[in-house]
Amino acid sequence: MGKKIASREDLKALRETAQSEVAPRSGPRKMQITVHMGTCGIAAGGREVLSELAGALSRAAEKNVALHKSDCLGLCDQEPMITVTEQSGAEFLYGRLDKKKVRKIVEEHIVGGQPVQNYLVKS
Repeated sequence: MGKKIASREDLKALRETAQSEVAPRSGPRKMQITVHMGTCGIAAGGREVLSELAGALSRAAEKNVALHKSDCLGLCDQEPMITVTEQSGAEFLYGRLDKKKVRKIVEEHIVGGQPVQNYLVKS
């Protein structure tokens, strides 16, 4: 059985929901999370990562985190990716993400303060 294709109205509603979850998270905060949304990031699942990230932050009641979108970093094979920037300026680039990994990053790094080493992009 084939997968149902979403209607234009469904996609518009999904976009509005995601934007309403992201918009209140802009501005200076203790931590910044950037979702890399270049063409390759979007094709690899960046929108789903952004949506799951916004939802996981809300469920964790983590209000002091700003959520941003940016363009491609040029590491297409690592997409979808996020960069977590702590208040100290330390940056952590996470790659090859899915919803489960995003939830773990929120739980362990954003809430718990411990980066998830297995998901970091190695240089």
